[in-house]
Amino acid sequence: MANRYLTGNFAPVTTEVTATDLPVVGRIPATLNGRYLRNGPNPVTSPDPAAYHWFVGDGMVHGIRLEDGAARWYRNRWVRSRAVATALGETWPGGPVHADMDAAPNTNVIGHAGRTLALVESGPVPYELTDELDTVGPTNLDGTLPAGYTAHPKLDPVTGELHAMAYWWGWGNQVQYIVIGRDGRVTRTVDIPTKGPTMMHDFSLTEHHVVVYDQPVTFDLDEAMKGASFPYHWDDDYGSHLGVMPRDGTADDIRWFEVDPCYVFHPMNAYDDGDHVVLDVVRHPRMFDRVRNGPDDGVPTLDRWTIDRSGGKVIEERLDDRGQEFPRVDERLVSRRHRYGYAALADDTIVSDLSQPRSGLVKHDVEKGTSEVHAFAVNAGPAEGVFVPSSPDADEDDGYVLAVVYDPDRDGSDLVILAAQDFTGEPVARVQLPQRVPFGFHGNWVPDA
Repeated sequence: MANRYLTGNFAPVTTEVTATDLPVVGRIPATLNGRYLRNGPNPVTSPDPAAYHWFVGDGMVHGIRLEDGAARWYRNRWVRSRAVATALGETWPGGPVHADMDAAPNTNVIGHAGRTLALVESGPVPYELTDELDTVGPTNLDGTLPAGYTAHPKLDPVTGELHAMAYWWGWGNQVQYIVIGRDGRVTRTVDIPTKGPTMMHDFSLTEHHVVVYDQPVTFDLDEAMKGASFPYHWDDDYGSHLGVMPRDGTADDIRWFEVDPCYVFHPMNAYDDGDHVVLDVVRHPRMFDRVRNGPDDGVPTLDRWTIDRSGGKVIEERLDDRGQEFPRVDERLVSRRHRYGYAALADDTIVSDLSQPRSGLVKHDVEKGTSEVHAFAVNAGPAEGVFVPSSPDADEDDGYVLAVVYDPDRDGSDLVILAAQDFTGEPVARVQLPQRVPFGFHGNWVPDA
């Protein structure tokens, strides 16, 4: 039985590579000194195609180091969970795990407080990696993380604190708000009741609030007992709810608001506007309903939800009806008002002169309500675009957008660097990678300084 998440550029790679002095077409900006990291599922052993869900493959982190205008190295490494280490004939490095849940995190990879952390949701703890992406082991952040973590923390650019919302089926109808300080240790947790055992992939952060997404994809214990690898699915009767809590508040301070039933994996950003909380989100009409092994239940669109806290309502509006995902903004503006955002467009949303489906990245100007598209080859499938400012005090779109882009002609991948202010122009540089990077999830730019 064919499984699209095991074929083409979804298919796993089978070797770990270390390559230095990578070939470059164009010129890498000299201000880009650091590591571009990307995580994604890459099963270490061949899974059953009939049962495989894209979200459960063993995590593999890919990294490209840029320095002084050169691409110094590329590395890809499996995260050595106990199962991965055993499959590779290695000794598991060991470390603290939560509720006997040990997984190779496959969803995100970040740098914080001098650590490189591979992340996943639904209960496991992060895994710490070296700068060269070798596995150190699972970590509970020096004993301060009480349970599992999440794949989508958000760094407050002013305080340096890392905010997150974690869920785990064992908590039942509850999620946990977690704050990690600049030193990499947990400083605060708040347990928040939800309507049911929701799958809370992400949340939103503003300068003064956190926003909880209590949505109709829920845990199914019966499916889990039958051995389902991913026992979450759409619940028609659940509804979609947004909980707004002051950053320094408790669960008793949350106010709940309803929106039309849908699912949001990824907010683009959020900010406070007087008595309103503004959320720009990628909205899926349904999720894990008709299709259970990956996100394929309708066109995901860019929407704006304005929560009127005094009026007790949410104003819903469509910003862009093209299929898109993996929205990002300038990280210096996370939780503050933004003007620009970036997202990956689905293959069937760009039509060339020859009417062939193409893929691309889109730059949104939400202030003007306009957008620009950088189109790539047919079936190229770029990953999310990560914005890097040209300097710490540069304007919001004065910088570069980095993304891994598949090259179907050579069955390989490039790290493409676009100038944000010349978004539709030729890439500033293309770093040719020594092997294909399978379609995956999230990554970040980790600067040297």
